[in-house]
Amino acid sequence: MPYSSVFRPDLFAGQTIIVTGGGSGIGRCTAHELSSLGAKVILIGRNADKLANVSAEIAEDGGEVDTAVCDIRVEDQVVETVTTLVGRHGRLHHLVNNAGGQFPAPLEKISQKGWETVVRTNLTGGFLMSREVYLQSMSKDGGGGIVNIIADMWHGMPTMGHSGAARAGMLNFTYTAAVEWAKGGVRVNAVAPGWIASSGFDTYDEATQQHMKSLPRYVPLRRTGREAEVSAAIIFLLTPAANFITGTCIRVDGGVPNQVADHPAGDHDNAPEPYLGFHREVLPKVARGDD
Repeated sequence: MPYSSVFRPDLFAGQTIIVTGGGSGIGRCTAHELSSLGAKVILIGRNADKLANVSAEIAEDGGEVDTAVCDIRVEDQVVETVTTLVGRHGRLHHLVNNAGGQFPAPLEKISQKGWETVVRTNLTGGFLMSREVYLQSMSKDGGGGIVNIIADMWHGMPTMGHSGAARAGMLNFTYTAAVEWAKGGVRVNAVAPGWIASSGFDTYDEATQQHMKSLPRYVPLRRTGREAEVSAAIIFLLTPAANFITGTCIRVDGGVPNQVADHPAGDHDNAPEPYLGFHREVLPKVARGDD
């Protein structure tokens, strides 16, 4: 069964699109959807095995895919990687800055090294990738689209303050780049996922995973999201239908930031059904109800 996208199959035919963090989770899903819409997808990440696995999936589904092992936190690696990709593929039409990561900890227990590692992953890496794709391709070859994946950080991120600060910084970078790079025909937007049932859930410790089971009660729509629901928002921002949209952010979070203490949504079972477009979706054990 192929990817069931709401967009037309040839939407990105002839286009080359980079997805960082494409070896798992939302990045993997987005890469599959882009491929199903005709794009040549380039997966970037640090783990060669994960990239190879997703590459094999896309190839098996009939898509065109390339991979590049790169630590986006290291400037020299980013410059070299983008140079190589431009030489190999020519124009880079779009960039999805999806790579990210964090660990749960209260602020007072985060070391400088831990803080800087998360900020480099979630902020600096996205800046470096955007800058190089802009300089080496988009500003010279007719523009393009950049979508930065951030997070639901609107009310702070208790136990993940390093990530919240970095994600907020990435949103401000999005605002600034949208203005400065408009002259190059480049649109820069962001997508902010809330609690999404993705493989990232399985990377947390047992206590955090147990807490995740209670998350739907804090969501006005009373469920967690799915990878395909985030991917659809990313894809939209890259389509011609979004050609007059830049410097903004689409939240995919079930309304969590709108929840107020004195007027909760209340218990109900009327949430719209999840959009299950991703034919290779693998739910984390928390979402499957595994003990």
